[in-house]
Amino acid sequence: MKSAVETLNPTRVRLTVEVPFEELKDSLDAAYKKINQQVTVKGFRKGKIPARVIDQRFGRGAVLEEAVNDALPKLYTEAVNEAEVNPLGQPEVDITELKDGEKLAFTAEVDIRPAIEIPDYSGIEVEVDAVEVTDEDVEKSVEQLRERFASTNPVERAAAEGDVVTIDLEAKVDGEVLPDGVASGVSYTIGSGELLDGIDEAVTGLEAGGEATFTSQLKGGSAEGKDAEVTVKVTAVAARELPELDDEFAQMASEFDTLDELKADSRKRLENMKQFDQATQAQERVLEKFLELAEIPVPEKLLEDEINTRKHNLEHHQLGQMGLTLEKYLEFQGKTVEEFDAETKEQAVKGIKTQFLLDELVSKEQLNVDQEELTEHLMRRAASSGMSPDQFAQAVVQGGQVPMLVGEVARGKALAVVVEAAKVVDTNGDVVDLSDEDDEQATETVEAVTGDAEVAEEK
Repeated sequence: MKSAVETLNPTRVRLTVEVPFEELKDSLDAAYKKINQQVTVKGFRKGKIPARVIDQRFGRGAVLEEAVNDALPKLYTEAVNEAEVNPLGQPEVDITELKDGEKLAFTAEVDIRPAIEIPDYSGIEVEVDAVEVTDEDVEKSVEQLRERFASTNPVERAAAEGDVVTIDLEAKVDGEVLPDGVASGVSYTIGSGELLDGIDEAVTGLEAGGEATFTSQLKGGSAEGKDAEVTVKVTAVAARELPELDDEFAQMASEFDTLDELKADSRKRLENMKQFDQATQAQERVLEKFLELAEIPVPEKLLEDEINTRKHNLEHHQLGQMGLTLEKYLEFQGKTVEEFDAETKEQAVKGIKTQFLLDELVSKEQLNVDQEELTEHLMRRAASSGMSPDQFAQAVVQGGQVPMLVGEVARGKALAVVVEAAKVVDTNGDVVDLSDEDDEQATETVEAVTGDAEVAEEK
């Protein structure tokens, strides 16, 4: 076999391959054997039909087509290895010549990973938010905990903001009660904004037994988006009572004996959360700078596939689980289709460039993923998928996705290397030391950029 490679652009090549006919002997034998098992010829036992009879009855062309289809994958792989290229996705193959008894010639065009020069990232500098927890933050956190332990007690007075009312609802459109427009015994906290627009104003000031009518645009159901005349009747009013903020509350709501200890713990937890957010912010901004320093061409077909994958995942998984269509989602977001397409393309380009650049750094720095790191990553992915670790691991192995998980962890380690070399300062001008940050957090940051799709290499 003879092969040559022609570079069409930095991300695509054309392989030209010529194969002497004798090298197709195994594939020809396999073609005759396969056809033998599929056809019946009177006077011959199944599987024992001579080749000359198959040629006469079904045509030599059918045999050659079967043989070529059998041989192409292997021949293509040999050509790829000989050319030392890293193909992405499936090739476009064109048979340019097939002479029976003489030779087979074909071309294969395929996208490849571009050659990338790793830029000097030692001079990257970024600024991040300072970790500051105010007394107000602590009070807000404790107040949220206090809200969770609130109790409700019936009252004989008009409903006010913050009260919990029990209500009956009836919605009419064009004077007709909707089949799904009646509800009874609904519990609602005034001011929460969890039901219809206008309901807070309608029920405020009503006592048990009082009712009011208001107009509101329906957010769901059979008449979604239409204006409805809604009648609301209050059947009960209850006041929410918050527990006193004292040591007794701390003992009831936590493992601490005093309110001061509870507040100290709240402050520590808020600091940890802000430190985590700060590290994520640093990783994102360092990655942005790193990408800006590198020249990374993106294969057109790969970009098209990535855009389609992101759209499919959003429309059929994320939005589907929420019962939303893409049109309704864009309406809520206040975006046009053109704006959505441009944003999706931008995210896809960034995701592909991130994979290419970090994969190159993994190779250059010879970063390896050990079993403990892979297991930790698998456990986190299992938790986010709602599956048990055993179920997730089994699905990963059966789907041949282990290399994908290894790649995710390796890219996280590569980003951690860049972040550690960068200078990170907060808004106060203080240097932020991220050398002790967990690589798994960097892996999560990379995943957020690259999305669910994986740049697949196929040979």
